[in-house]
Amino acid sequence: MPIDITLPIQFHGILSTIGWFDIIDILIVGTILYKVYEMLQDTRAITLVKGILVLLAVTIVCSWAELHVISWLLQKAVTLLFVALPIVFQPELRRALEHLGQGTFLGSAALLDDDEARTVVSELTRAVKQLSSTRTGALLVIERNMGLNDVSATGIHIDGLISADFLLNVFIVNTPLHDGAAVIRGNRLIAAGCLLPLTENRTLSTELGTRHRAAIGLSEQCDALVVVVSEETGTISVAENGHIMRHLDAETLKAVLMPAFASPKTSIKDRIRNWRAKK
Repeated sequence: MPIDITLPIQFHGILSTIGWFDIIDILIVGTILYKVYEMLQDTRAITLVKGILVLLAVTIVCSWAELHVISWLLQKAVTLLFVALPIVFQPELRRALEHLGQGTFLGSAALLDDDEARTVVSELTRAVKQLSSTRTGALLVIERNMGLNDVSATGIHIDGLISADFLLNVFIVNTPLHDGAAVIRGNRLIAAGCLLPLTENRTLSTELGTRHRAAIGLSEQCDALVVVVSEETGTISVAENGHIMRHLDAETLKAVLMPAFASPKTSIKDRIRNWRAKK
């Protein structure tokens, strides 16, 4: 016996009202929502979003169940919550507007061609490896799509071509530039001795010193990639998007840095996973 799979009349009515512009509208909204989720993913804000969604769901259930007092209280709470959202999500909103202003909300472009990128990454890796072996502390900030003129303005303007020897001289111990961060734009070192904001994340390991906290702090506020060399242990670390990957060797560091210079950006974890898969 054949099964009748005809759609209800109401559903046919809904489909008949949907045009091409409605489909485009839905796709645009879906893309925006996905980008917002992608931006909030792996941040403390995603927990707040889940809490808000739970509160909205409870409000709808209470309204449907005609629990008038609870429903009224929840509705007032939701109203106050939406007023407070710009304050609660201030860092995330700032980051989204910066992405939008830099034209990177929907993607980003490469900074250098492959040959230039390989040269710069090779020089950076050689310098970091040498700094690590001598346990010389260092902070290297790699500018990507968001401009770092405000950061570079806190240090000494240099604008020199990247080379391992040049970087080693910048971080010589007991020199004025040693304790600050060096800012790299493309294949040039634009400033050194720069000051970075410290992270306010209180859940970090106590093993992380001021350099690591400064690296995480800057990566929380922009899309920069920050390389850290520990003065105490010589450990090489990389901070990105408020997260830090520690105990990297020279080859892993190359795998992390190369996409930051030559191709659209992916997360550090994905880069290291892809590199290890090729081994």
